[in-house]
Amino acid sequence: MEKLNIGILSKRKTMLTGKLKDCLEDKGFNVSIYTLKNLVINEMLLEEDFFILKSKSLFFLYAGFFLEANNKIVIPNPQISFMQKNRIHSHFLMKKIGLLTPDIYLGTVDTFKNNLDVNDFPLILKPIMGSGSKGVRLIKSFKDLKSEDRVIIYLEKFIKGIHYNIYFIDNEICTLIKPPLSHEHVNMKKIETPDDIRDLINKWRKFFNGDLLFGHLDIVREDTSNRLFVVDPGSFPEFSNWKCSRSYVENICDLIIDKYRKLKKNFNKN
Repeated sequence: MEKLNIGILSKRKTMLTGKLKDCLEDKGFNVSIYTLKNLVINEMLLEEDFFILKSKSLFFLYAGFFLEANNKIVIPNPQISFMQKNRIHSHFLMKKIGLLTPDIYLGTVDTFKNNLDVNDFPLILKPIMGSGSKGVRLIKSFKDLKSEDRVIIYLEKFIKGIHYNIYFIDNEICTLIKPPLSHEHVNMKKIETPDDIRDLINKWRKFFNGDLLFGHLDIVREDTSNRLFVVDPGSFPEFSNWKCSRSYVENICDLIIDKYRKLKKNFNKN
């Protein structure tokens, strides 16, 4: 087996990142973790064979773009990760694919006060760059909007219904019911995956033509219509609530190594 040197771009060395490192080292690979404490975007990074982009924070995305520009393989693809990190980009991507997403509002607090109607509430305030629940809060009225000069903010229509956290690793889908606006690590109840959710996940993955090895979608089933709305994508969750069959860590490692070898083979042909 080829002795690969693998770099992981991550905010931390623990949690899933640490588990991936242990798994890959057990398989005979050399693994280095690059965090904010030791990551410098320069030619030294090119000594690794390829990189795993665990974090979608901008600095790590910049590192991913630098590596790709220097013909290094990065998994997941930095552009795909960016599309899921930037909520404006992901919103219009969902619409392009044909998935339902809540209506969004972009502008300053002052422009919202002049253009939003009281019937538009409740809304959800979300960071433009982000995923998950960090920085997310419910906006029930104009009083909840605080002026910050001319800062552009992102508001999303709140959909009342059943909230799902949907993990997928390759063709396996793990569906969980979660409290509204909660983070990934809260207690969730696993259910059998409904057919319409399975179809939605397959449609999402098909768009990326095999480059979406794993990830998650936050989905809401609207009470009044039973329609599914995608409210948040994620390219590399922690999978802390994975409650399906096979070990998610080993599965992710195997998928990444297999993807690297396929990309490397195609790269060598060209």
